Amino acid sequence: MQIVKKLLTQEVSVPEAIFLVLEEAGIDMIFGIPGGRSQELFNALYNHRDKIRPVTVRHESLAGVMAEAYGRLTGKPGVAMGQGLFMLSNALLGVLEAHLGCSPMLILSDLSDNAPFSYHGPYQAGTGEYGNWDAKRSFSGVTKMTLLPGNGVEAVQGLQLAIKHALAGERGPVALLFHGRALDAKVGPQSIPQLYSTQPYLPTKECLAPLEEVEKVARLLISAKRPVIFAGNGVRVSQAYQKLQELAEKLACPVATTAAGKGVFNERHALALGVAGNFGLPIANHMVGQADVVLVVGSKLSPTVTCKENPEFIDPQRQILIQLDIEPRNVSWTFPCHLTLIGDAGLVLDELVRSIERLGGVKANAAARRREEISQLKQKMGFFDFPESTSQETPIRPQRVIAELNKALSDEAIITCDAGENRLFMIHFYQCPRAGCFLAPVSTGGMGYAVPAGLVAKLLYPQRPVVAVCGDGGFSMSLFGLLTARDEDIPLTILVLNNSHFGWVRHNQADRPICSQLGQTNFADIARAMGCEGFRVEKPQEIQTALTAALESKRPAVVDVVTTMNTSFRDVTSALVKR
Repeated sequence: MQIVKKLLTQEVSVPEAIFLVLEEAGIDMIFGIPGGRSQELFNALYNHRDKIRPVTVRHESLAGVMAEAYGRLTGKPGVAMGQGLFMLSNALLGVLEAHLGCSPMLILSDLSDNAPFSYHGPYQAGTGEYGNWDAKRSFSGVTKMTLLPGNGVEAVQGLQLAIKHALAGERGPVALLFHGRALDAKVGPQSIPQLYSTQPYLPTKECLAPLEEVEKVARLLISAKRPVIFAGNGVRVSQAYQKLQELAEKLACPVATTAAGKGVFNERHALALGVAGNFGLPIANHMVGQADVVLVVGSKLSPTVTCKENPEFIDPQRQILIQLDIEPRNVSWTFPCHLTLIGDAGLVLDELVRSIERLGGVKANAAARRREEISQLKQKMGFFDFPESTSQETPIRPQRVIAELNKALSDEAIITCDAGENRLFMIHFYQCPRAGCFLAPVSTGGMGYAVPAGLVAKLLYPQRPVVAVCGDGGFSMSLFGLLTARDEDIPLTILVLNNSHFGWVRHNQADRPICSQLGQTNFADIARAMGCEGFRVEKPQEIQTALTAALESKRPAVVDVVTTMNTSFRDVTSALVKR
């Protein structure tokens, strides 16, 4: 066991110490805009550019989503940095997504306190004093924790604690709001309290479930006649893709995912059922509904996951429910469970696999029958086989666009999605060729997510194709992401399903349309005007050529596809959802 070392060997400014801590935590990117006293943080970042890449955005909303996506993809806290007032007013899409979707994230900001004039007529100040707005109270409502360090040592220790709590237990965003006094200070080896290295603050993953409980679950799964695994976003947060596949294969057990969990299991795998729930595939909903034992991994089982709690889908009176989650609050929340397992999904799944091996596993003939049943049901009920995928209609059917996307991409590709009908279409019609290839706003359903999330995915995995799929409404909210892509040399491909409407809204309005029709916009022209590549597609046979050209251009590119309004959310809504 190593002796804990001091953080500093000489006196440095607080902003300098902050970046030493971030380096020790392994954080290698920061997203934001200099402003207010956060400029002092950016000034210190200048000295650390060889280890921490600054990514300049044109709007704080991009920084918030990029930090959230970084946290979800890497398991390390993503950092959004900028001036307090505008981080609160503009960056909350990413903060709320991290808070509700359990992604580790840090908001590093200032109070713009104007000290020593904090009690005088305010300008931007967020100290909560006479006449000012209260930054700590505001951020506390949307984060896991908010810290307000008032001096130098508190600032540095506060960052170490922020990293700890962003990662500990159920992960989430932590805000660190620096008072001007803290940013002005210096810290060093003689500071009181003492400052230690960051590594001991980083939490380790835990399996809190007792081994006897794990074994009970293993016995139930082995003895079940029709078990199903129902996997959610928690598998992604834990990066437990391989462990999930190992468990499924040990049991010959089919795997359905929640909409939030899409992409945590290879949908081309023989045991894959695709997404189940409100917008799920018929075979996935059928097999979850017919299961005698349902193992839920990393999902809170919201109404959009459970077909609005339809007992034909999940019913604890006729099914044995087992729920695995890192947060005790989440288990037996929507439905009472027969058994619960608390801990990191990867560690608990690993223990389950070990227990199943010790107990001898599922008999070979039973496993073979189960696999054959799944195969036959896929042939009978259909599985990513949609007639509209070959449609020659114009405007173009979304199913045809998504089928062409599946053809154009290699198995290494990463898809990021936006909100709205386009995301429902991707959830339902797109077949993920491997685990870890799909990212969407899983908890807020916020428009404007796909482009910044795609930028981060491309930064993290520059050798892999990355496509951000948007509707024209969502893309309009993140157009300025093209400028970040151009300036930072990020060759992201953006696919726009352009039907000139807020589609989900319009289809809900029937014969009373209001505020849902958009003007016709050629986003390919806009992309070219911004210094990027742009391809306009109006015929089905043009899709493949445009996608290939965009991906091969090695530059930021927009493929703007004119799509029909003749496909709606109702076409992908399960009959189990009580309308």
